[in-house]
Amino acid sequence: MIGALGTTLLFACNALFANRSAKMLGSNQANLARLAVAVIILGTWAHVAGQGIGGAGFGWFFVSGLVGFGIGGVAMFQALPRLGSPLAMLIVQCGSALVAAAGERLWLGTQLAPVELTFVALTLLGVALGLMPRGLPGVPPAALRAGAAWAFLSAAGQGLGAVLSRRAFQTIARAHEFIDPPTSAYQRALAGLGVAVVAVAIGYSIQCRNRAGSRRAGSPDPAALSPAGTGEISAGPEDPALHSQPRAWPWVFANALCGPVLGVTCFQWALSTTPAGIVQSIVATAPLATIPLAMWFEHSRPRALYYAGAVLAVAGIIGLFLTR
Repeated sequence: MIGALGTTLLFACNALFANRSAKMLGSNQANLARLAVAVIILGTWAHVAGQGIGGAGFGWFFVSGLVGFGIGGVAMFQALPRLGSPLAMLIVQCGSALVAAAGERLWLGTQLAPVELTFVALTLLGVALGLMPRGLPGVPPAALRAGAAWAFLSAAGQGLGAVLSRRAFQTIARAHEFIDPPTSAYQRALAGLGVAVVAVAIGYSIQCRNRAGSRRAGSPDPAALSPAGTGEISAGPEDPALHSQPRAWPWVFANALCGPVLGVTCFQWALSTTPAGIVQSIVATAPLATIPLAMWFEHSRPRALYYAGAVLAVAGIIGLFLTR
């Protein structure tokens, strides 16, 4: 449970760092860079003090990273520009908790007690209220449907990724082995890095094709209109002064540290002892914790509904702590 709370706080900080680095490098490049840094840091630990890529649970952790880091992460980046951050995060965070709870119940037989389900529901209700957008984004219906599909896919990926990690820990326990949380995070991050490389390669291929088409049509190069010449469409306003890759690396490092290094390590620690539905419900409150930080760093102001949602979410988390 402490691990889940630590994950929430780290992911809350990570959202700001991820947004900053994505604006500088583009989302695919920023994701690849942070995972590369994370694999170096976690890999050093795993191969010096941990189990490296050994252990009975490696296969499950790798698939967990493929589904959670890979499918869940890529789908999230597709949902954000189509739905906007509030609606996309609402679907992904609440949906992933429901998928985790249902998936673990159906596959692993872990059933939450009625009082636990009550506090999970209270927590997710708070998240839904706190992240409730003012209205649907002003995009064509086709883009809205596509964004919703990507968001639900991301929720399924992240929720199933948590369940797969729980399956890995069960396999390790049955084999009478031990794995430390940083090593399990490393084994997941390896798969995520592979997916990130594929995503960048696909993006680069599309960029080259668009450039060739632009030259034939005599229109401007699409890559010139995107951050750092990546050819990507940004979800938010950009500062031209930020388009310097060397300046992005402190943000990339902070993104890696708070996300896949410390954040996922705490997440794996929590999953080693606590059902995925409970862990994912607590971690779902991370966007609510990001908002006060955004008020400080970005001078943004939340709606009054945010405060009501935050109170309900905190009450739900306290209830979950008291029931464990």
